[in-house]
Amino acid sequence: MSQALQALTTILIGLGACVGYFFLSNKLVDVIWPPRGANAGRNINRANVVRPWLFLFPAVFALGLYLAYPVIETLRLSLMERVPGGGYQWVGFENYMRMAGEPKFWEAMRNNMLWLLVVPAASTAFGLLVAQLTDQIRWGRIAQMLIFMPMAISFVGAAVIWKLVYDARPIDQDQIGMLNAVVVWFGGTPQTWLTVPLWNNFFLMLVLIWIQTGFATVILSAALRGIPEETVEAAIVDGANPFQIFFRIKVPQIATTILVVWTTITIVVLKVFDIVYAMTNGQWQTQVLANYMFDKLFVANDWGVGSASAIVIMVLVTPILVWNVRNARKEME
Repeated sequence: MSQALQALTTILIGLGACVGYFFLSNKLVDVIWPPRGANAGRNINRANVVRPWLFLFPAVFALGLYLAYPVIETLRLSLMERVPGGGYQWVGFENYMRMAGEPKFWEAMRNNMLWLLVVPAASTAFGLLVAQLTDQIRWGRIAQMLIFMPMAISFVGAAVIWKLVYDARPIDQDQIGMLNAVVVWFGGTPQTWLTVPLWNNFFLMLVLIWIQTGFATVILSAALRGIPEETVEAAIVDGANPFQIFFRIKVPQIATTILVVWTTITIVVLKVFDIVYAMTNGQWQTQVLANYMFDKLFVANDWGVGSASAIVIMVLVTPILVWNVRNARKEME
């Protein structure tokens, strides 16, 4: 009860502070630039220019503190190196060169590229397939809800669930991992799936595909329902079969939505960390960029190379974010 009261008090204080700030800032503008005499028009114009910025200041300050400052500081640290006894010294791009000389970094880059090729494509394709199929049945909303449920699970929780699915026990013991239980039931021998080179990456990807398919299904289902019925009816009259209607009529009309879903999942993939950390911690050739960054920053305590890898992730994500923002603005226009 006390925790709920503290949370309610915090919310009320926050709301009160926001209301007080907006009220006082508005009054401050009216005091500084009141309309008077021959300068009345000019003062009103000045007040109208300043007033929006005062209202935007809390959001701009929060973005600067929690987004812009960390980016600038990370960039600075990527060009510095810790010296014994504390402090930093300027080393320029030496951290980037050291990072480029490490096999683990290139392993992480290769794996991230593999994730980028597989996960967005598979999640979007499965989401589109499920959206189309569930729109054709009466209990489709229930099916979509069940498929969307993994989105409510944290990445770590999903990793723990799937780690149990891949669990391996000696052949003389009962298998608690579902995959090995099926293999043994068919007469095979249990495998440590997460240690099999290359294939273990696909087993990790399956976790993210399982999570993101629900997201893709919900968005694409809404897009499919927004397609004008007249176009579909015209195609049926012209003798188009269901496959032609889907691929030649429906998919082209929701192409923009498909691209948005694809790029959104791509951003998630570039930052993937929790699944890899919880299931393999980058061992057995499953390293990815975010996990590599974590290892450098908090395990090896190498802030220079760790910050450099963080900048690499940001550089890879930024073009996709810019494209998404531009596309969203075009849609609004």
